[in-house]
Amino acid sequence: MPVQSSAMTDKSETRRLAIEIIATLANVKRTCADRLLRKAGIADDLVRRFLTDRDPTTDEKLSKRVAGTMVLDELANTGGDADVVAALIDIAARWDDFHLAADEYKARAVVEKAKELNGRATAAAEDDRSRRERDAREHEARAAAERAASRRRESALLLAQFDHAAASDDHHARGFLLQDLLNRAFDLHGFAVTRSYQRNEGSEQIDGAFEMEGWHYLVECRWRKKPADMRDLDGLRGQLDRSGRQSMGLFLSINGWSANVVPLLRQSSDKSILLMDGYDLRAALAGDIDLRQLMQAKVRALNLSGEPFHSAAVLT
Repeated sequence: MPVQSSAMTDKSETRRLAIEIIATLANVKRTCADRLLRKAGIADDLVRRFLTDRDPTTDEKLSKRVAGTMVLDELANTGGDADVVAALIDIAARWDDFHLAADEYKARAVVEKAKELNGRATAAAEDDRSRRERDAREHEARAAAERAASRRRESALLLAQFDHAAASDDHHARGFLLQDLLNRAFDLHGFAVTRSYQRNEGSEQIDGAFEMEGWHYLVECRWRKKPADMRDLDGLRGQLDRSGRQSMGLFLSINGWSANVVPLLRQSSDKSILLMDGYDLRAALAGDIDLRQLMQAKVRALNLSGEPFHSAAVLT
């Protein structure tokens, strides 16, 4: 004879207890229907049958035990018995109206059994939830580790491109490379990036843009031998003047800027431009600092101290 599985045994046990609950806790059949069956979610047509069906041999109304078995059989045919059985056991576990039973001691024994099974079910549910939460945490940890490893690999490739371009004499080519490299770096760190585009019927060329915390940042890139000066920033300032109110600018100059740039930006009433140099970019690509943290620090320095340039060297 085959051995029953624990799941089959549990189902058989809970079904028997549900029948005992129906048969024992309320002596009056209509009270049983109202206090147990309807509260357990049994449909009205089955409740009516519970109350009115008769034995075909004796023509007497079915007992609560027989009628309750009939109800559960009907529900089992549609697969709806498990929820009702669980609900009956939950109701019984909280039952204290023992005056409704014909045999109070038997009713108390049934309630204790319901409490025991309900506690086991609760513990099993807690174990299952804990397992699922642990599995979810482990899955997220693995995914985060994979994302971090992928970011490190991609950053290493970008860093190699940056260092190769730094040693190149093709200044024109590395200028175009810088736009692509910066866009890829921002994309790698989870920024919403808009690559180089034209606007105003092609009269304006935007090197790129990204979004951070609801603000849009237009990007201007420079990789020239000489440091940038204020005239180089004028183009970006004009683009910002022709943009929406929630726009700021990031001016990237690999070889920095002349001595008058930072003081002039500090004096400007429209503090909307952040400065980034080659050290900043390389530190982010090398993994010495998180690019998002660097950008947040730059924004904080500009807004709180009026400082347009906050170097990664301060943070690393």
